[in-house]
Amino acid sequence: MDIKPMRILVVEDDLDECNRIIECAKQRRDIELVAITDSDVDAIKQVKIKNPDGIMLDLELNNSNSGNTDSFGFLEELKKLRYNPIVIITTHVNSPRTYEILHRNGVELILYKGHPSYTPNQVFNKFISLRKEPNAVVENSIEAELKNEEEKISECINNELDLIGITQNLKGRQYIHDAILFLIKNENSGESVIQYLTKIHKKSSSTITNGIQNAIIHAWRVSAIEDLEKYYTAKVNYQTGLPTPMELIYYYVSKVKKMV
Repeated sequence: MDIKPMRILVVEDDLDECNRIIECAKQRRDIELVAITDSDVDAIKQVKIKNPDGIMLDLELNNSNSGNTDSFGFLEELKKLRYNPIVIITTHVNSPRTYEILHRNGVELILYKGHPSYTPNQVFNKFISLRKEPNAVVENSIEAELKNEEEKISECINNELDLIGITQNLKGRQYIHDAILFLIKNENSGESVIQYLTKIHKKSSSTITNGIQNAIIHAWRVSAIEDLEKYYTAKVNYQTGLPTPMELIYYYVSKVKKMV
């Protein structure tokens, strides 16, 4: 999947540094400069308008034409917006005390301009490494996780039904499987399981109930009593010797939930 360029707001009062930043950004496909300003006051306006993913923020703004001489006020105003872009400070100041204050104000990273390896490209690389996953990636990841969990539950249900002889060729097998899966995934749903099954299988409630009951009768007739007693440990009706459809379904809801 193509990821959109990271949108960066630059707050910098050194014209030569601004030109270096612009030239560097032109060479990259993963960075887009949304605005450049030398004013912390204007920067807040740009944040509100452009909603950048990241802010490259010069700490000292001594040459600013319309703002403050440092960026501390900008960070305070940014917190009031309840907006959380990645903030990287660039500075000639080398003070642990100052750095501590900056980090407390939501700054992810501080890069010292006097360091031999400092370049605009280094700053951009740091932004990319800190970049938050796009919503689509996060959503896809969550969707995949839910799908894997459902497949795990489904496999467990199928294994348990095989053990007691409710085989794949029985029409009621799929109804039982889907009922157990539905109840595990929708514990607090107000919809009845039979209503759910009639909706997804487009069959009448009597057809579905009879299909489940026939699958149970088949299993209890053909399976060894030792297997039934071993793998289905709930009590059964002493008159019929069989569980009802709902008794069997809820037994496996409880059992499978403990297994997964």
